[in-house]
Amino acid sequence: MEFDKPVTGGPCWTELGTSDVEGAKRFYTELFGWRPETDPRPEAGGYTMAYLGDAPVAALTPLYQESQPVAWNVSFAVLAADAEVHGVEEAGGTVVVGPMDVFDVGRFAVVLDPTGAAFQLWQARSFPGAGLFNAPGALGWVELATRDTDRARDFYTTVFGWSAEGSDQYTEWAVNGATFGGMADMGDRFPPEAPAFWMPYFAVTDVDATAETADRASGTVVMAPATVPDGPRIAVLRDPQGAAFGVYLADTEG
Repeated sequence: MEFDKPVTGGPCWTELGTSDVEGAKRFYTELFGWRPETDPRPEAGGYTMAYLGDAPVAALTPLYQESQPVAWNVSFAVLAADAEVHGVEEAGGTVVVGPMDVFDVGRFAVVLDPTGAAFQLWQARSFPGAGLFNAPGALGWVELATRDTDRARDFYTTVFGWSAEGSDQYTEWAVNGATFGGMADMGDRFPPEAPAFWMPYFAVTDVDATAETADRASGTVVMAPATVPDGPRIAVLRDPQGAAFGVYLADTEG
């Protein structure tokens, strides 16, 4: 990402909804060196923050609904969640949850874009989002996989004012001129029933070693480490509970 703190319209946070929070704690601590801390308040529902040093970098949560898949979710910073959901609906998206308050830390909503990809809107109060980007173990890129790139491009440029540059194979998103993520056509790489989705990429110092660690820790290497032409070295992994995420060589995003 070409910014190092949350900006309006850009990705500000990522959280994992998982069937095994304790197992996820062990896996990601081994993989990224995270320090997980679970909120002890009953009303927090087991929400667990992951830290690198003193900086919050991600969250791990139980599944709150039977229909909720095990997956990483991406949040985008907005000034007013209530106004933003109207914009989402007007652009052809769907509101799934909210908007609703989260204690005194912010207000959020869960929405779907017109191609079926879920993401979250985050209106910050006391919590702006991740305290670290682009560093090893921290979020550094987000990517949308969809079967209708034209419709997705129209939606996100309308809702967030993003710019979209690239080819039919890969589009790069930017907010206020700062690149932060991309979009890829799902094509034949996924089964027909697989929905569109957003996926986070975390920076690492060694992509190959991280993939090996994930494999040893009962994860799965979905896409083996490879170097993108004119781009970074990347891999796509899956944790033991089934959530997919990417890793890339630190300092080479975009």
